[in-house]
Amino acid sequence: MPRAEGAVVVLGLDPGSRATGYGLVAETSGSLSLVAAGVIRGTSAEPMAERLYRIFSRLSELIAAHRPEVAAVEDVFVSANARSALILGQARGAALTACAAGGVPVEAYEPTYVKKSIVGVGRAEKSQVAFMVGRLLGEAKPLAVDASDALAVAICHLNERRFKRLAGIA
Repeated sequence: MPRAEGAVVVLGLDPGSRATGYGLVAETSGSLSLVAAGVIRGTSAEPMAERLYRIFSRLSELIAAHRPEVAAVEDVFVSANARSALILGQARGAALTACAAGGVPVEAYEPTYVKKSIVGVGRAEKSQVAFMVGRLLGEAKPLAVDASDALAVAICHLNERRFKRLAGIA
C-alpha cells in the first residue's frame, strides 16, 4: 500500500482469545486517517493453539502488508479470575510475537490512560471510546468494539508521540 510522504503508521492491538481487535492509523502532519481495522475471531470450540496461531498469522500478514513503525497494545487488565487473565496473556503473547517476528517495536499503555487520551476520562464507556475514535478518524459508520478499542490504542500512541516531540522528550 502506498504511504503518504512523512506518514507514520501505528498498529493498535486489543488482544483477546475470542476476539482480537486491530487497527492501523496513519498520521500525516497531525492529521489522522484510518488505514485498516478489524477483528480476528475465534470460537471456544477451537483448540487454544489454533486460536493463538490465527492471531499470530493474521497479524503477521497485516504487518507485512502495511509495515507499521510501531505497535501499541493495552497492558493486561488483571481481574479476579486468574484463568481469564492467563488466557488473555496467551492471546497478547501471540500478538506480541507477531510484532517481534515482523520487526515492529511495541509500546504498552494502561487501559485507563488510553481512555483518558481519547475521551478525557479514564473510566469512559466503550461506546464513548468508539464514538470519539470515529470522530477523530472521520468515520461515519460505527466500528466493531474490539476494532475501535485497538484504534484507540493506536491514536493514544500517536498523541503520546506528538506530546513527547513537542516537549522535547523524544
